[in-house]
Amino acid sequence: MYAPLPLAGKFIRYYLTATNGRGHGVHSPFVFDFITTVLRDKRQFYCYRGIEALREVLLHDHTLIEVEDFGAGSAVIKTNQRRVSAIAASSLKPRKFGQLLFRIVNRYQPGVIVELGTSFGITTAYLASGNPQAQVFTCEGSVAIAQIAQRQFNQLGLRNVVQLQGDFAKTLPVLLETLESIDMAFIDGNHRKVPTLAYFEQLLTRTHPQSILIFDDIHWSAGMEEAWTAIRQHPAVTLSIDLFFIGLIFVNPDFRVKQHFSIRF
Repeated sequence: MYAPLPLAGKFIRYYLTATNGRGHGVHSPFVFDFITTVLRDKRQFYCYRGIEALREVLLHDHTLIEVEDFGAGSAVIKTNQRRVSAIAASSLKPRKFGQLLFRIVNRYQPGVIVELGTSFGITTAYLASGNPQAQVFTCEGSVAIAQIAQRQFNQLGLRNVVQLQGDFAKTLPVLLETLESIDMAFIDGNHRKVPTLAYFEQLLTRTHPQSILIFDDIHWSAGMEEAWTAIRQHPAVTLSIDLFFIGLIFVNPDFRVKQHFSIRF
């Protein structure tokens, strides 16, 4: 992981060079629509309050749990015995991005969604709420964390979430064998180059022209930046959108010229 100062420098460069978040000068009709109807949508949707109330509960829950970590590990917490509040503070996606994921699902209505990295289920809840008719398959490595996430789903009344617990290297191939295709995936787990590229290649076998792949923390480390560069240069990728903390990948052949956008968000 980059230290805070270099990461801040990277964010400043991104902010100064990225397209403004209003869509001016964007010649792609699809990207212009994404900016105006998804990024800039300021409405407060019905599910926001309930999900954020659960986030607050987690941030104030000082229960100690045993955590198995199959990924790159926490940059903040080093022990296997961790407090729920500390995990929530360091690993949950901020409200801004959770609600963006909701709006993406709400706009494009994917029917089959795969998430790698459930954590306590906050982003899962946003994904599942964006299209209640969707099937959301979410994978989590830690038993204790998965159990807490399930409680959140039950409390929110979410019935369209299926959890798979275990190492992604084992659970993802098994899951993909059961799915004919995926409409959307959110990859927020093992923040290392080689596993991230492996997840991308596996997910790619189940994509179709309207599929959306979303990668978290694409500038988290040199390895993740290398993975992001390799992914957007892949021959199947026709469009990518860099929002600094997350990146979106599209494989639609109707986008005839490969394009990469950095957009302020």
